[in-house]
Amino acid sequence: MKIGVPNEIKIRERRVALTPAGVFALVEKGHEVFVEKNAGIGSGITDEDYARMGAQILATPAEIWGEADMIVKVKEPIDPEFERMQPGQILFTYLHLAADEILTRKLLERKIIGIAYETIQLNDCSLPLLTPMSEVAGRLAVQVGCNCLETRNGGKGLLMSGVPGVAPAKVTILGGGIAGVNAAQLAMGMGAYVTILDINLNRLRQLDHLFHSHVITLMSNPTNIEASVTQADLVIGTVLIPGARAPKLIKRSYLQQMEPGSALVDVAIDQGGCAETSRPTTHDDPTYIVDGIVHYCVTNMPGQVPRTSTYALTNATLPYVLALANKGVKKALHDDPALAKGLNLYKGKLTRKEVAEAVNLEFEEVKF
Repeated sequence: MKIGVPNEIKIRERRVALTPAGVFALVEKGHEVFVEKNAGIGSGITDEDYARMGAQILATPAEIWGEADMIVKVKEPIDPEFERMQPGQILFTYLHLAADEILTRKLLERKIIGIAYETIQLNDCSLPLLTPMSEVAGRLAVQVGCNCLETRNGGKGLLMSGVPGVAPAKVTILGGGIAGVNAAQLAMGMGAYVTILDINLNRLRQLDHLFHSHVITLMSNPTNIEASVTQADLVIGTVLIPGARAPKLIKRSYLQQMEPGSALVDVAIDQGGCAETSRPTTHDDPTYIVDGIVHYCVTNMPGQVPRTSTYALTNATLPYVLALANKGVKKALHDDPALAKGLNLYKGKLTRKEVAEAVNLEFEEVKF
């Protein structure tokens, strides 16, 4: 199979979808790998690094898309990538279609085969290709939250850790999954008062044990969410329903009860965000203020730390890339139920029910 790795063109997205080791693993199996010139520079990987492992370096994105049977990316495609897609071409990347009807329609029109990292799901319900970036985003959420609380960014001028004689920040985390746990670990390590809310009581028990009762665990319901959010200095939203739009758990009325200069970091923004006031932002213009609350809603948070993120992501994606390349898409999906759950689009058909419901389009089941 011919595998193409284009340069990511989303604003300040410096991750790349394959490392040189990944290229070598594919070439060793007889596949051809085409990497766009300078695609890895943001992650500290040179064209020479790729070439030494057998990649062919192509000068333009048009060449990459024109040559490849399968395109491996990091982020969802944007203009001008749509016109470069070929019918039947495999696109393996984060898609987050439930939050973007326009993107979904464009990809349906191009009749590509869209396999989304974020909906590949194992039997234990874990999301192996979302996990590494959730780990990064959860930790980054605390880091950027600290910046949001600084007065230069509109914050209240609060130091997360406090100092002797001065109380630390109060941090509320919605969602006790991978991102939420990583956010809690970092915030707690800095000395903050941390509250985690989740809808799963067994998960709350696990978190209480994990953190040795040093965080407050609460059942996620409207009453507890309102009380915890309104009392927080920093709110971190990490709620996730695989493949579906994130629920709007944080009402605007809650923000109006918060102390001005408090902050909200919405990690769930890729799936539409979990606050009524959330809207996508970029690394060039990451924050805005609503009702006195600083919002950080960057849709590709891990792209800010590409040297860590690229290797963390490709460690997880490579086995699936190899399966698709070695077996072809139909056999790979047939053999691996987890990978099959990643299929969102198939040659003009929308094959993920949760996405279809979110964007009000027709769902069509495809079996192999």
